[in-house]
Amino acid sequence: MARFCPLTGKKTSTGNNVSHSKRRTKRKFFPNLLKTRLVDPVTGQARKMRISAKALRTLKKHIKMQAA
Repeated sequence: MARFCPLTGKKTSTGNNVSHSKRRTKRKFFPNLLKTRLVDPVTGQARKMRISAKALRTLKKHIKMQAA
């Protein structure tokens, strides 16, 4: 399974590890993915997804606004 968020499009990015002597080696930055169970408000069906923490916060914000 790819490390990818289907809602935000976040994916693995690359960069460098930099040692004390400034020697650079390649490394990967992985997105903060969480396994969550989301419920579709229209159909009421639950679905398990791996989404980023940012996407989860955004979903919670919009759900809160609809309820208020």
